[in-house]
Amino acid sequence: MPLCETRGSLRLYPYGGVAASGLSTFSRLVSACSVLKAVISSMTSLNHPILEQSFAVIDQEIGEHHFTPSEYAIVRRAIHSTADFEFKHLLRFSPGAIEGAIAAIRQQVPIVTDVTMVKQGICTLVEKTFQNPLLSAIEHAPAQAPPGQTRTELGLLHCWQMAPEAIYVIGNAPTALLRLCDRLSSSSLMPALVIGAPVGFISVVEAKAALAQSPVPQIRVEGRKGGSAAAAAIFNALLVLAWDTK
Repeated sequence: MPLCETRGSLRLYPYGGVAASGLSTFSRLVSACSVLKAVISSMTSLNHPILEQSFAVIDQEIGEHHFTPSEYAIVRRAIHSTADFEFKHLLRFSPGAIEGAIAAIRQQVPIVTDVTMVKQGICTLVEKTFQNPLLSAIEHAPAQAPPGQTRTELGLLHCWQMAPEAIYVIGNAPTALLRLCDRLSSSSLMPALVIGAPVGFISVVEAKAALAQSPVPQIRVEGRKGGSAAAAAIFNALLVLAWDTK
């Protein structure tokens, strides 16, 4: 039996041995396949590689928690958007809120935001995925509001008339959240979800307390913290969950 035989660029030995030149070719093939797999993964993922790196840092630093995987995906994205680990202690989820929101997103229910900044924070992922209709309350508000009212709360009432069973994402205007809660108290219609994350010092805690007393499915940020970035992050996390598990 010959010590070896040559087939193309590979030198094959008895009992399955392969020459070093063959190993080099094989290694290059494996490396190319790994690169191709990584490219395909990056093309199909909704998360930018830098975002995934940030998530890895949060995973290392967040410490012990008792969130479900879906809850943690939302908490982690909110922390990323704010660089504030206190959101670990501020987020509240009503029972079934995440599952109901995912189902509603897949059914392409409208999404109503209080301000344009929140709308801009979610529109890119919405367009890449389920293309839900997007409404911003401030864009449907009158040019001027009567004394004691705000344009955003009036715009929200207009959006409610168009889409009462939408997902409402409120990250700026506590008056809009208060008016929504007031409307819910006298209506048989119920939004698919309310994300309550207005930020500030005036009426914010009161608005979130009113939401907490409502039976509507909700995800809210307790206390004075919140904001457009946090509200958009919460919704975007739901959108990714809906897309990845479809």
